[in-house]
Amino acid sequence: MNLTFPIRPKAEDSFAITLAPLSIEEIYTKADNTANGAVVVMSGMLRNQTDGKAVVALEYQAYEPMALEILYQIAADIRCRWTDVNRIVIYHRVGLLKIGEVSALVAVGCSHRTEGFAACQYIIDTLKHNAAIWKKEHWQDGSISWVSIGACEQECLRVSSDNKLLG
Repeated sequence: MNLTFPIRPKAEDSFAITLAPLSIEEIYTKADNTANGAVVVMSGMLRNQTDGKAVVALEYQAYEPMALEILYQIAADIRCRWTDVNRIVIYHRVGLLKIGEVSALVAVGCSHRTEGFAACQYIIDTLKHNAAIWKKEHWQDGSISWVSIGACEQECLRVSSDNKLLG
């Protein structure tokens, strides 16, 4: 992913970081277009465990302006890689979510299903690693822990080790 700011999203695409519950029907409608041969939708939801440890809730936090810029960049990357994509929809929840709730919805309206599936997977994989959205797991035993935050975590480790070298 190549970051160049500011990115202006295409009018036909839709992006949101929201406290509100997500609707698959709404996301599908936003991705639908008469030029589509397929609409691929991916729904990310909260499961009841991580690595066998019981989870009761997840809490998402985001730095919305930066997160949206990353979403716009993901969409721009998609349009460069898969030119027959007609619509891109990326929505992510923030706040405290319970098991079974939908945390992310991604949809791609595309001329062909193969490109639609590939673009959809690229979106969710890139979103998880690059967007300024963080997740805290609430465990059944009452403890909490932040989940690895990918690129941000690696940057913090680099800065921390640079500071140790300077100190």
